[in-house]
Amino acid sequence: MHAVRLHAFGPAENLVHERTEDPEPGPGQVRVAVAAAGVHLLDTALREGARGPAPAPAPLPTVPGREVAGTVESLGEGVPGHWLGSRVVAHLGFAPGGYAELAVTDAARLHGIPDNLGFAQAVAMIGTGRTAMGIVQFTEWGPDTVAVIPAAAGGIGTLLVQYAKHAGAIVIGVAGGPEKVALVRENGADLAVDRRDGTWPAQVRDHLGPRTATVVLDGVGGATARAAVDLLGPGGRHLVFGWSAEGIRDGGPLIVPGVTEQVLGPAMMRRAGGPDPLRTLELRALAEAAAGRLTPALTRFPLASAAAAHRALEAGATVGKVVLEP
Repeated sequence: MHAVRLHAFGPAENLVHERTEDPEPGPGQVRVAVAAAGVHLLDTALREGARGPAPAPAPLPTVPGREVAGTVESLGEGVPGHWLGSRVVAHLGFAPGGYAELAVTDAARLHGIPDNLGFAQAVAMIGTGRTAMGIVQFTEWGPDTVAVIPAAAGGIGTLLVQYAKHAGAIVIGVAGGPEKVALVRENGADLAVDRRDGTWPAQVRDHLGPRTATVVLDGVGGATARAAVDLLGPGGRHLVFGWSAEGIRDGGPLIVPGVTEQVLGPAMMRRAGGPDPLRTLELRALAEAAAGRLTPALTRFPLASAAAAHRALEAGATVGKVVLEP
């Protein structure tokens, strides 16, 4: 098979598309002919050698990628036969291997893909979608909700805008550049503003009139987050799930009288509940997509162009979920 391998930590150019041995499924595992592999911003940090959330960095050389969708082509010992030939999607957990034509994973991680979802859409929902489902648990949604969503053209942001609008909220989407702002507007936001325009907070205040924001869903951090938090009224909530663009704090905690800041993480899993909270969130995400309430935006690259995908993601030149297709 062909796969993208990392032989040394460093820049995107270190991702090499090359031929390697086919992986073999062990007991309880399946081999998937990959039709779509998800690319996550965390992948770029791990490529540079950052530790990330895993117990230890993957030994080199490694095939990055932890989200795959495709067709089961081989079964390991003990796997029920009904999986053979099935369209499936899976998050590989801490085990890499997604940037490849073939990937191996535990059968327990598989989800059948609903008939009305494509492979790329399904792979977007298994990771990015489950995170979005974790985030929305922390807000009471309805017509009294005024949500400000930075990075609203990103993979998570796109889904948060859709979810909030479906739930009846007023949605303010913040994005970088006219093209992304237009996409946020098309995605259903009541107001879409350009974070590169220093007047954007004033535009939001003019739009809301006497109302104030009730929640900021923040995956950006930095100056954009600080400006968004200033739009919150008393009792407002700043929910932090990442710092993708502007650093972890850029000047210290965003302490505003009357505003609650909560950094999400393990709390998302505790709130989801069940014997396997991550699987609970994955099921919710796939169900929302199958019902047509959530439609992920996609930026597609060929598998052989994984390095270009990483560069584009790091430069903020993508919209929605970045997907590699063999």
